[in-house]
Amino acid sequence: MLYNKLDETAEGVFIISATPFKESGALDTESTKKLIDFYIEKGVHGITILGVMGEAPKLTPGESELFISTVLKQVNQQVPVIVGVSNAGLGNLAKLSNMSMEMGAAGVMVAPPMGLGTETKIYNYFSNVFNALGDDIPVCYQDYPFLTKSEISLETFNRLVNDFNQLVMLKHEEWPGLDKLSKVKASIQDGGIRPISVLTGNGGLYLPQELQRGADGAMTGFAYPEMLVEVYNLHKKGKIDAAEDLFDTYLPLVRYEQQPGFGLAIRKEILFRRGAIDCSKVRDPGPRMSDKDLTELSRIIGRVERNLGTN
Repeated sequence: MLYNKLDETAEGVFIISATPFKESGALDTESTKKLIDFYIEKGVHGITILGVMGEAPKLTPGESELFISTVLKQVNQQVPVIVGVSNAGLGNLAKLSNMSMEMGAAGVMVAPPMGLGTETKIYNYFSNVFNALGDDIPVCYQDYPFLTKSEISLETFNRLVNDFNQLVMLKHEEWPGLDKLSKVKASIQDGGIRPISVLTGNGGLYLPQELQRGADGAMTGFAYPEMLVEVYNLHKKGKIDAAEDLFDTYLPLVRYEQQPGFGLAIRKEILFRRGAIDCSKVRDPGPRMSDKDLTELSRIIGRVERNLGTN
């Protein structure tokens, strides 16, 4: 896969990037550059920006453009970058998509709007998206019904894949979803649909099992991206037990980071402690960690580091 064109060969760990802010709440471009260098240093295979955990709805259009530009310039074609462009307005979605691709993005990620409901509405919505974007913009379908309240069946998703060549990737994060993942991969293997890349989310909570079910990698966030990368690399080498053992060592932090409505504050605090960003601020309205939270996090980090032998 070329850096500037997402396709069905995409694999590995596409880290969901945080969006750094100053304590004032202003977008922090210098910290953004530092964070991108951190991710690349940790071996990620790609970067996704303006995702659910990227606080995209809190950015103004001008801030979104500045953030995308800052990231792409800092990445400098080292890894592919996917831009989350989900928007209730189709015109806004298309404008952000075209701008991102012109700046050098590899593709865009789109989730169905909140509460679309029926399968027919989901299909028709994405039909409109693909027609608005045209043939040259590769799209990742974000299947996250926990947030969107819009569930897509295997049959409808396969229909979209077969009807629109722009759909080259599935970000799979349905709960429970392992059987659906298996069925998508089986559809590819038996020729029911053309090949697509299947990456998984949910903060990596089920990463070992997802890889064992045939996922091509992960598109998720975690404050220790090197763990996700090494789990993927070990699995690709056939060292399945070693991959799962490593994952299990980090599991207390993975689990702690996945507290709904609060996990981003935890992730940013860890990234701040690791020197990846200059401030752990979550833009208002957003969660803040209490003194007890911070003490608790320190203890969990200490235990994980001791078990890793790094402390």
